[in-house]
Amino acid sequence: MATATFRIWRGDSKQAGFKDYTTEVSEGMVVLDVVHKIQAEQANDLAVRWNCKAGKCGSCSAEINGNPKLMCMTRLNSLPLDQPVTVEPMHTFPHIKDLVTDVSWNFRVKEKIQRFTPRKPDAPDGTWRVQQADVDRPQEFRKCIECFLCQDVCHILRDHHMHDKFIGPRFLVYSAAMEMNPIDAADRLKDLHDNGGIGYCNITKCCTKVCPEEIKITDNAIIPLKERVVDEYYDPLRRLFKIFK
Repeated sequence: MATATFRIWRGDSKQAGFKDYTTEVSEGMVVLDVVHKIQAEQANDLAVRWNCKAGKCGSCSAEINGNPKLMCMTRLNSLPLDQPVTVEPMHTFPHIKDLVTDVSWNFRVKEKIQRFTPRKPDAPDGTWRVQQADVDRPQEFRKCIECFLCQDVCHILRDHHMHDKFIGPRFLVYSAAMEMNPIDAADRLKDLHDNGGIGYCNITKCCTKVCPEEIKITDNAIIPLKERVVDEYYDPLRRLFKIFK
């Protein structure tokens, strides 16, 4: 057994601050284990959101030593325990209490994105014929667990608070999953250009770095979408074609 100090954010949206808790830790523990131990032994009213403790529900997102991570996937042996470990809620979303934030904005954004719209089947039996490579391409995006860590670290949302103008990397991935689906017939480029704020993203790859599912958000989703928007709205030859069509 060893002893470690955890500096946990306590309070609500009106008044909050860090509070230190010293507790015994053992080999194999993750940050969520320690938070639960502190909750059970020292702070029964500590608010924390979690569900699966297996890195698949995305519920226990927090900032650990200033880095957006899943608490259930952050092992203590990856942290310097000779100094206090800070655990605080995500900065990008409104604070509710302790480690819990209000992420409902994300679901309101999702409701506005055009849903999957399959094209007419191209075979007599009512099925589609597609290339396997085209099927494989958007499969990566289906791994998203909606932990919203990519939203949390995105400077457009985190620092500039442009929630009304930018949908964030999570929903660019969501849009890409449908735009790149070989049987989808919808066109989301106008929404991405006019309402999604895709032009605000300057591809710093900060979202890719924090993704617990290791989705290549920037390279495989955002950049291809930006290219499609540029081709549609800024390609001079295409604009001339539209004029004289």
